[in-house]
Amino acid sequence: MINKFKKFQAQIVPNPLSLRIEKAKGSYIFEKNKKYLDFVAGVSVCNLGHSNKKIIQAVSNQLKKYSHVMVYGEFIQEPSIKLCELLVKNLPKNLNSVYLTNSGTEAVEAALKLSKRITGKSKIVSALNSYHGSTHGSLSVSGYEKRKSAYRPLLPDIQFIKFNSEDLSSIDKNTACVILETFQGGAGFILPNDDFLISVKKRCEKVGALLILDELQTGLGRTGKLFAFEHYKVSPDILLLGKALGGGFPIGAMITEKSKMNQFQKNPILGHITTFGGHPVISAAGFETLSIIIKDDLSRKSIEKENLFRKLLIHPLIKEVRGKGLMLALIMKSDKIANQLVLNSLSKGLIIFWLLYEKKAVRITPPLTITNSEIKKGCKIILDVLDSM
Repeated sequence: MINKFKKFQAQIVPNPLSLRIEKAKGSYIFEKNKKYLDFVAGVSVCNLGHSNKKIIQAVSNQLKKYSHVMVYGEFIQEPSIKLCELLVKNLPKNLNSVYLTNSGTEAVEAALKLSKRITGKSKIVSALNSYHGSTHGSLSVSGYEKRKSAYRPLLPDIQFIKFNSEDLSSIDKNTACVILETFQGGAGFILPNDDFLISVKKRCEKVGALLILDELQTGLGRTGKLFAFEHYKVSPDILLLGKALGGGFPIGAMITEKSKMNQFQKNPILGHITTFGGHPVISAAGFETLSIIIKDDLSRKSIEKENLFRKLLIHPLIKEVRGKGLMLALIMKSDKIANQLVLNSLSKGLIIFWLLYEKKAVRITPPLTITNSEIKKGCKIILDVLDSM
């Protein structure tokens, strides 16, 4: 099977991990003769773990009724409406209109377009070492040149600031929008300073720009709040969601104020088009996922579990544990140690992973439903691996 995997399916790294997945349930992923404790959750996607019974039931119930029936926004489909309504009920008043997309990167693309449409401006400000996706627009506003140089020319009129910088002069009267990750992911799970997002929002208001917060990874309870921006007493003009919102199915969402969203209706009409955005089966999964996260108070519980991780993960080779909630990164003493920790842990039945840019970092983003005993089990594997180095 591995030969067929490499022959017929496109590869994006020379040496993929190549686990041959038989099934996944709860906090575990299974090969035929081995099981792995999953501390990655599909890269912050499976917040309720694998094969959640309630999500499966919601998907099954919707499949029995209908799946795709029409392109986005033409027919009234209850699952999509329910998901949008539940999102809006749990967001600030200015975020009251939801555009459902197929992925997080499409949500980014839609937000960039809408910002230009609303403001009539073209300049976009982003942060160095940011990651917003791999399509042309989202790659253009991602702040890591090594990943971009082979694909230039990209979008023009984009400037970059340092995350947590006090110098916001690049945000000027020509700026359509500022797009930031609420926590920088690929850069090493870097949190904003307490006043950084507030300062950016004030600067945007002063010059007539929009603030877009990318919460594709930080949203849906992972950081101790339902949305990470709630930690910082700021509300974006546009919020972007993805990853965990679909409960393991592909989805994205761009959320803004209704009058702003209505710009997609005219001059020209069909301002953003998608065939499968708002897919009823995926929306049913998303509604069930969001409902469970809220009902079971998984946001608050992620902070309790963070505390357990921090208590256990103390070792001379770990320089720092960054992040918040169940979005944690171990910053190791060297790239080599980080790489070996990932590979050696896998051989011992624990899935942890690398970050995009920070080579000394190791990702820990388990399901929000992970148990304390599973946390202890996984941390013991990590410490045993480090002890053997």
